[in-house]
Amino acid sequence: MTASPVHDQLANLRLPLISAPMFLSSGPDLVVACCLSGIVGTFPAHNQRTAAGFEDWCIDIKSRLAAHAEATGTEPAPYGVNLIVHKSNAKLEEELEVCIRQEVPIIITSLGAVRDLVDRVHTYGGLVFHDVINIRHAKKAAEAGVDGLIAVSAGAGGHTGNINPFGLVHEIKEFYKGYVILSGSLSSGSDVAAAQVMGADFGYMGTRFIATQEAMSPDDYKDMVVTSQFVDILATPAVTGVNANFITTSLEQAGIDPNDLSSHGELNINDELGEALRESNDSKPWRDIWSAGHGVGAVEDIPHVADLVERMIDDYHGATLAQMERAQSYKRS
Repeated sequence: MTASPVHDQLANLRLPLISAPMFLSSGPDLVVACCLSGIVGTFPAHNQRTAAGFEDWCIDIKSRLAAHAEATGTEPAPYGVNLIVHKSNAKLEEELEVCIRQEVPIIITSLGAVRDLVDRVHTYGGLVFHDVINIRHAKKAAEAGVDGLIAVSAGAGGHTGNINPFGLVHEIKEFYKGYVILSGSLSSGSDVAAAQVMGADFGYMGTRFIATQEAMSPDDYKDMVVTSQFVDILATPAVTGVNANFITTSLEQAGIDPNDLSSHGELNINDELGEALRESNDSKPWRDIWSAGHGVGAVEDIPHVADLVERMIDDYHGATLAQMERAQSYKRS
């Protein structure tokens, strides 16, 4: 891994957790609230229609975090941006140039790992974490020189994997020495502690942050996350072209029968995400058809991020201490 001050910032987190970049849900308010609470906040570059709007968000986040650091003498957690590295993403080069100009600390790449992108981020000291759903993708990303692998296991919200987290993390750690971040159904501080026990360095949590005051998600979406359970989640490639988890109630509200889904066809990022940002009477994935992971049943309220993270920190330390006490009862010889 490349030497970078971001490594030091990650070592000083109050909780080893990354709030995942969620399309149409993660914005500057959510990112800043996460970073000021001591966890990594992130957002997708595609949450802004234009490169100029995206850069404005980066500048806003940087200035708010810098103002906090100056006022308190305390360094906030670093923030990150998700870039979709897919052949259909015509905006990728523009988005990457913004990240380089603004020296975004952490770049989260998905749907493709490219050595050139990694090298360009490393030139200013940034880190690159890459989403993977299987070992083949993980090895390709490792060869591209990424600093961390996000193990997207079965049950993750959004574009999801289908491998058990124990198996996925274990096989990644057999060949990879960088950061390992576990994604898939994490909703609490004890879940983050469990991820570390199995070998991950950080937890990666999305669904739980949809139902927060600072998320850009519509109130109806937040309420649906609170009232949904595991049985309400459907994994299908029919909605976006890539296997993803959606709340069946939102499919039904959009006039779509979850039991009769037609094939989507080849994924096109520009069409898929661009349409979701436009005003239209038609139901669109992400905007009207809402995603959540298997951990949705653990979400019971819509708190401010600061309060949520404090609860998670208490839960994390409580779970860690409880496990240490349990472990001491078992003799090693």
